[in-house]
Amino acid sequence: MNIKHVLLLLLLAIPLEGWARIKLITLPVRERVEIQLDHASATLVEEERIVPLVRGINQVDFSWANTRIDSDSILFRMLPAVSEAEVDAKVLSVSYPPNENALVWSVGADRSGSARVRISYLLGGLDKSFHYRAVASKDETSLRLSQFLRLKNYSNESYDQGQLWVGFGDRLQRPVGLNETKDMLLKQYAEVQIQKRYTVDVSKYGYIQEAKKKLKVPMHYVLKNDAANGLGQAALPFGKARIFQQDGKGGTTFVGEDWGHFTPRDDEMQLYLGVARDIVVKRTIERRERKKISGNLYNYDVVVKYEVENFKDKPVTLDIQEQLPRLRAELGFNNRRDVQWRLGGETTLPGSPDAEKSDADKLLFHVGLEARKGADKAKKQTYRLHLVLQNEWR
Repeated sequence: MNIKHVLLLLLLAIPLEGWARIKLITLPVRERVEIQLDHASATLVEEERIVPLVRGINQVDFSWANTRIDSDSILFRMLPAVSEAEVDAKVLSVSYPPNENALVWSVGADRSGSARVRISYLLGGLDKSFHYRAVASKDETSLRLSQFLRLKNYSNESYDQGQLWVGFGDRLQRPVGLNETKDMLLKQYAEVQIQKRYTVDVSKYGYIQEAKKKLKVPMHYVLKNDAANGLGQAALPFGKARIFQQDGKGGTTFVGEDWGHFTPRDDEMQLYLGVARDIVVKRTIERRERKKISGNLYNYDVVVKYEVENFKDKPVTLDIQEQLPRLRAELGFNNRRDVQWRLGGETTLPGSPDAEKSDADKLLFHVGLEARKGADKAKKQTYRLHLVLQNEWR
């Protein structure tokens, strides 16, 4: 047994009454607090305090009565001395006083003085959410996007000073009061380029007049979370977005609100604006013919017709999207295998399907619509999607 072990045993033999008992709850304010909010369901708090120690063994008592600290997550560390005024100390043991929300650490110090300690723990009841304010330009080509953090403190703990970190952007130095709800501006993006999109998809959005086969035409502002927009540093978190438009007179008009979905970097966020009443799209199944292949297998020759009218005074782009499993079910094929298909030669939708957003189950075409001229009636534009559904059982 070496001399250090002998000294440690002698120190542990000192009666409890002779120990220095230090309760952290009575110490001066925390020197530093960092509240990490980057995890989806857990809040990590790290705090540093300066503890006065005496030579020998000290008791350091940490209590959290009536607070929502997870006792199993508490870590206590002695930080290395950074000046001659600070002492080096070591944690010798930890105990749990019965019937108390407390931990007691035995800390050994080689001389009297102050030591810096770091305590970390998971804290419940500190709830966060995100929300946005989007102000579009009058011509609807760009918007100013403001991103906010909303913090609700139901933890029964308060922090006079705290550094908040949400996993991206700058750290915020803010107090967190007891039972307080607070909104904080995280970031503002001045010139985010947007597209105003009009989309029809019978599977996703349905009909506005089903008896007449007229589809709903939802409108969205679409922005891309990328560096070109000053974004792209991190994913945009899920949150409610309130949407406004500049009125050209120095004010803004409320357009609506939507839930902005979680948007990874280089992906798109869509903000719903309502249903367009000045674009009319009628969708019908114009042809449905079958050709026997062998046994019970058939190919089906299908033509979907879209009759489109644009009553706006400006040209717009309409996205026509067709979900092939839904079309297949509409035709009465309900078996669960993957759709086998090819594009037919009678398709008159312009260009090719969007290569990035189309796949084996979905086709997306971008269709340019002419503006209505003066008081004239809107020009009807007719397009067809020709598909051959292969190897169907019927």
